[in-house]
Amino acid sequence: MRNTAFLPSGLAAPRPPSAETLALRAVHRAVSELRRGTPVLIEGDGAALLVAAAETVGAQGLTEMAALSGAAPVLLLSPVRASAVLQRPVPLNAPDEGAVALRLPAGLTAPERLRAFADPTAELLLGDGQALERATLPALAAPALALAKLGRLLPALVASPAPAAAEAPGLLRVSAAEVQAYPASVATSLRRVGEARVPLEDAPETRIIAFRAADGGIEHLAMLVGEPEAVLAQGGAPLVRLHSECFTGDLLGSLRCDCGPQLKGALRRMAADGAGILLYLAQEGRGIGLVNKLRAYTLQDQGLDTLDANRALGYGADERNFLVAATMLRLLDAPRVRLLTNNPDKLAGLAACGIEVVTREQHAFAGNGVNDRYLATKAERFGHMLEE
Repeated sequence: MRNTAFLPSGLAAPRPPSAETLALRAVHRAVSELRRGTPVLIEGDGAALLVAAAETVGAQGLTEMAALSGAAPVLLLSPVRASAVLQRPVPLNAPDEGAVALRLPAGLTAPERLRAFADPTAELLLGDGQALERATLPALAAPALALAKLGRLLPALVASPAPAAAEAPGLLRVSAAEVQAYPASVATSLRRVGEARVPLEDAPETRIIAFRAADGGIEHLAMLVGEPEAVLAQGGAPLVRLHSECFTGDLLGSLRCDCGPQLKGALRRMAADGAGILLYLAQEGRGIGLVNKLRAYTLQDQGLDTLDANRALGYGADERNFLVAATMLRLLDAPRVRLLTNNPDKLAGLAACGIEVVTREQHAFAGNGVNDRYLATKAERFGHMLEE
């Protein structure tokens, strides 16, 4: 029975969290364990897979895995990264197979070797990859790599099949179904948690509203310029911008991208328009996170463009979840928008999530001499509409 002795008079005991909230928290905790270098157990369909992040696991974690699983560990990588490690093309057994398993050398206990296999920006001794061979892909490999991506870790895992009923005191367990449902569930669980008036240099009449998901993870922000509610009340569609956070561009003024000018330009445009909503989404680097974005920059300096750099790290071209933005717009009672963008994926993403995009408003800025190739890649390979 819940102890209510310390509850204020007349205040009911808090409701227990829903099953969906508990599932979100389980995935959030599993992500945290991987980031700390601690193994976790993924379960589903009668199978269980013991996994640890190749970039964070230490000697102790590898020893724990060996003690808990009687099977030899394998290294799970994306097909692109596996091809680079093996120094030869890796044909897939199925067209939609998103992972490759490599057999690790016997007795491998050096974490730095694992990190070199996982990270294309790390030094890898010539010929090391030739010591690895393909192994049978274990069940649950796809949700395992998805879990690593949720933690913005390199999608590279040490994995060992384990008995589904394995006794592992203190080991966190998470179901594959919970991992796969997480992106949609966490987006739809967003709630408003704080609001304040914050006059900005480019938009003095601005309020900022914070949104947080049920797992207690990172917050997303909405900047309301002027009175977009008045536009909506009159049946109109406010000017809206989806802006993914960019530490280097927004805060430091990096010349490698056009994010800073797009952010400030959007706020100025909304102020001139009299109203607007800028959603500031915690999806750095098209959803791969700041650390991986810096790794991608290193690969770009070696000759790759932004798309191929993301793929070399094991990520897709764009890992963002636009259901987050759609949920925020619904909570702001803004089902119809004029979208300030040059990205066709944002148009399609919002429409797929039930938000009506009345018009697209052009939002492009000239190159600065440093980001010219970046802008050309956005136009040529991502389909961005940088010209009228």
